[in-house]
Amino acid sequence: MPRHQFSRSLSCLGLFSLAFLLAQQNSQAQEWSRFRGANGAGQSDAKTIPVDWNTSDINWKVDLPGIGHSSPVLWGNKIFLTSADAKNGTRLMFCLDAATGKQLWQQPFESSVHHVHTQNSFASSTPCCDENRVYMAWATPDEYTLVALDHAGTEKWRIGLGGFASNHGYGTSPIVHDDMVIITNDQDGDSFLIAVDAATGKQRWKAERKTIKPQNASYATPLVYTGSGTPELIVNSWAHGISSLDPKTGLLNWEVACFERRPVGSPIVVNGMILGNCGEGSGNNSVVALKPGDKNGAKPEVVYKVGKTSAPYVPSLINHGNLVFLWGDKGIVSCIDGATGNVHWRERVGGNFSGSPVRIGDRIVAISAEGEVVTLAAAKEFKVLSRIALDDVSRSTPAIADGRMYLRTQSKLYSVGGKKS
Repeated sequence: MPRHQFSRSLSCLGLFSLAFLLAQQNSQAQEWSRFRGANGAGQSDAKTIPVDWNTSDINWKVDLPGIGHSSPVLWGNKIFLTSADAKNGTRLMFCLDAATGKQLWQQPFESSVHHVHTQNSFASSTPCCDENRVYMAWATPDEYTLVALDHAGTEKWRIGLGGFASNHGYGTSPIVHDDMVIITNDQDGDSFLIAVDAATGKQRWKAERKTIKPQNASYATPLVYTGSGTPELIVNSWAHGISSLDPKTGLLNWEVACFERRPVGSPIVVNGMILGNCGEGSGNNSVVALKPGDKNGAKPEVVYKVGKTSAPYVPSLINHGNLVFLWGDKGIVSCIDGATGNVHWRERVGGNFSGSPVRIGDRIVAISAEGEVVTLAAAKEFKVLSRIALDDVSRSTPAIADGRMYLRTQSKLYSVGGKKS
């Protein structure tokens, strides 16, 4: 082959490879495979979800079996969601067709009834999924179970992690990283983090954790931080504060004991800093912004804290670039500068919130416990864009995939948007 033809072939191959890679990235971007989507950031740039929608924008609404506060996760055209029978404690995993809402399968798992907080449920843990399987967890005082099913609903493996001690019940969610499922077990009893092989459920590593008395249980779902050039598993807890571990081995990189109360909301990354929140039912809450340590020996340091007047307890934080939004449990929302913590605005939107907000383009969306979908401008200036009442209570976080938003109330699931404007 002449050299110029060979060079042209290489160029075409390079363009084809680039196009294939971009197509893969775009395809992966459609998935919402864990609590709050990719790395727990709660971010979407979907253009097909209306700001102020009505019944004509609802693709479908379906009744769900049982009761639950978990959020839906999606892979391709399948929605995976958990629920539970409040009378006998049976946990349910079911799969819906994303286009129609039709139930494709349902799998029950026998369990038991036990005490939980009034704002908790037996199905508050959001599942996670990959291209092969979906993973769900639940816990009682006597059992802590992690189970994997394939996308057709067949159980592939199940492991027991002991019991789970907490007056509030269970609520953290598993994540998938590389070929592992990682889950926290920060509770009032013996605590640890564990990673298992996603295909087999066999333990890869287990990291023992400290326990503080009388209450230690924390519910923040981890993320993977890559700002140092090497993946770091970031875990927020009451006893340890913000911890960085090697996700391959579970070995500790660094940690800062910076939380005075229980973390429930999950951490986010803003401009290379890790932000997390903690609190308690009385409203004694705070937000911490931490500059991570690095492999060159730099130690992590707290850059700023935001006090209880603006900080949420249960809802996770959300950002739009350098703007960070703190959506409070009692319906007070603040916008702060991500670099400094300076408050741009603090306003009351009303309602009570247990689910976390998500960003869709230039707006922030959250569902109140009363079932009102509240949309605010993701901007330095406070502006309410819409308020839409659903017909059921909700303590869940929206999911966005393939240009559609999925809203879970206690016993219903809505699909909204996706139509080209």
